[in-house]
Amino acid sequence: MQNQQFAASAALRETMVERQIRTFDVPDLGVQARMKAVPREIFVDPAQAGLAYSDARLPLASQTPREMTAPLILARLLKDAQLREGERVLVVAGATGYAAALIAGLVASVVSLDVDESFAARAKANFETLGLTNAKSVVGPLALGAPGEGPFDVIIVDGETQGEFGALFDQLTENGRLLAIISERPGARVGKATLFKRGGGAFSPRALFDASAGAIPAFSKPPEFVF
Repeated sequence: MQNQQFAASAALRETMVERQIRTFDVPDLGVQARMKAVPREIFVDPAQAGLAYSDARLPLASQTPREMTAPLILARLLKDAQLREGERVLVVAGATGYAAALIAGLVASVVSLDVDESFAARAKANFETLGLTNAKSVVGPLALGAPGEGPFDVIIVDGETQGEFGALFDQLTENGRLLAIISERPGARVGKATLFKRGGGAFSPRALFDASAGAIPAFSKPPEFVF
């Protein structure tokens, strides 16, 4: 029975890559291989296991509810990050660790940061289950990043933001990249996946593609007053 379940899961991952990922401008064979290798069902809530390989955002229940980014959006972000062997990566709002688990097979090390202790504990357990010795789960305020673990070559903010990254920029190496989905307001239907590259103390943004994801309040702009 267990072998049958494993085979069924592997087949679903193959289908996800062929029908969702490749057709969304993700020709990167490394990213495709990780999407085929990592069992997404262990990262979702049990009630959502049947939808683990759908193209939808999935809710994660906790004291700080979150949504898992749709696989095709996450895969496109990883492709555009141009991850390289030897790099150090930070995933902000890493939740149960799916993005970090994908990244672990492409770089030297990855840190998954979440403010929610229950999410961080689940991520740690998932990394151990998969034998990912170069993936680490830490707890802390999202907007502050993980300065004790950096600096990082790449930072990926896994959710919708309004572009208030502050301390995260300071944790990038020279020529480091930060990727995030930025919208005008929390809960906007569509935002823009954006790549920032650090060079000489400046951070140049480049819009990549239209995307949506679950909102991360830690990166929301303060409310504006209208007179």
